[in-house]
Amino acid sequence: MQTARPAVGRSWRERARLWFLETRAPFFTAVVVPVLLGTLIAWARQGTWHWGYFLLTLVGSICLHAGANIANDYFDHLSGDDAANVEFVRPFTGGSRMIQEGLMSPREVLTEALAFFALAIVIGLYLTWARGWVVLVLGLVGLFSAYFYTAPPFRLANLGIGEFVVGANFGILVTLGAYLVQTQRLAWEPVIAAIPVACLIAAVLWINELPDMVADKSVGKNHLVARLGKARAAQGYVAIMALTYVAIIVAVLLRAVTPWALLGLLTVPLTIQAVRTALRHYAESPKLAPANAATIQIHLLTGLLLCLAYLVERLV
Repeated sequence: MQTARPAVGRSWRERARLWFLETRAPFFTAVVVPVLLGTLIAWARQGTWHWGYFLLTLVGSICLHAGANIANDYFDHLSGDDAANVEFVRPFTGGSRMIQEGLMSPREVLTEALAFFALAIVIGLYLTWARGWVVLVLGLVGLFSAYFYTAPPFRLANLGIGEFVVGANFGILVTLGAYLVQTQRLAWEPVIAAIPVACLIAAVLWINELPDMVADKSVGKNHLVARLGKARAAQGYVAIMALTYVAIIVAVLLRAVTPWALLGLLTVPLTIQAVRTALRHYAESPKLAPANAATIQIHLLTGLLLCLAYLVERLV
């Protein structure tokens, strides 16, 4: 590991570039999609769209996501996980590598994580004051999950529940929270509509864990992929992707969501390609990369199609 260059010696452009890389900003779609979905469901069903609350929810969720990404880098450094990882595939797995490449010190990384968490807390407290105490409950669950995903003493990822935690938080919790902030009430529709999004973000994590599996196991990070092994985990990936579309179809048949949600099925051909790649190359990290990229695209496109479904529901 290289020695990090002192922060005082960096230009603002260099700092901005490192911030962009460290937060893994391109992956903020993981929270943008559910925030937009929850807000559109509120607009379609209740006719409410408060732009200020929407933007605060979006910024707060992004801060929580950024904090989680950076904290994960810090604690994976402490455990030796990232240093042991030689199979990672950039930019999908292995963390940001800021510490390993000497671009940032561990202290800088931890400080950034705490700063993003602090900003998320401030926004959450304001939304709690403005929209009700239930916002605080959801926010505390999100904060706990984000920090303790890899942080001691809980290390949720090590317990084999990390995939469920990520799916529940970045799918259901954020969608429901965005709906709650707009309407000041809870409902089942945003929960049910978010299940496909939850499955897909869990699938993103799942397939990204395949290249990291050996390093993760070496430091006791025994997530489900590590417990199953690569061959069975590849089959598990197929099951998660299939469950995504089953959830859409069943929800529409039960009239629990808008029938326009069937637009989400348009990503099936892309999913078939990703599944074929995963089944064929689950043990070859470089060749698995197209499936890593495709899963992120499927999450984004399917989520946006579900958002479009509620936009159409409102306008027609």
